[in-house]
Amino acid sequence: MAFELPSLPYAHDALEPHIDTQTMQIHHGKHHAGYTSKLNAAIEGTDLEGKSIEDILTNLDMNNGAVRNNGGGYFNHDLFWKVMSPDGGGAPSGELAAAIDAACGSFDGFKEAFSTAAKTQFGSGWAWLCVHKGGKVEVCSTPNQDNPMMPGVTCGGTPILGLDVWEHAYYLKYQNRRPDYVAAFFNVINWDQVAANYAANK
Repeated sequence: MAFELPSLPYAHDALEPHIDTQTMQIHHGKHHAGYTSKLNAAIEGTDLEGKSIEDILTNLDMNNGAVRNNGGGYFNHDLFWKVMSPDGGGAPSGELAAAIDAACGSFDGFKEAFSTAAKTQFGSGWAWLCVHKGGKVEVCSTPNQDNPMMPGVTCGGTPILGLDVWEHAYYLKYQNRRPDYVAAFFNVINWDQVAANYAANK
């Protein structure tokens, strides 16, 4: 079965004022839709057809640029929409909070590490919070549409929180002020979803 563009779990304007309506409309309806259709075209008629996106990415031939870029774009954006919510913000709790404290010293330490990863990623890319088997978490970043599930990419593990720092994710509202966009993201993080991602992949 071909991959389908997932619906947003909230309205396009639901993340205002932190992420603007027009950016959400273009980002989801144009960029994510483009990655979806190009991924389907790239795998049609190959042995990748019918496999899950997770299976495709963890066993990826990194020289296959069409699947690497569009498969990454498909998965990364699907995660991105889900880890945001109009009722987001605050801080994690429970096992996830304990894992973050163990890795980063405190929630403030995590915010600093994650923000730095997002702000210092040169050019287009993503900042990630990943979980390794056993429950350890780690912050890292990747260029373009790469993610840590791909073979040999940065910190490895499974992404449970991701922030898109491509200019199309923020330029209409924030122009060149990426740090302001990164700071605003913390107001919309859906920590319940991140905790569920952690529990499913630790």
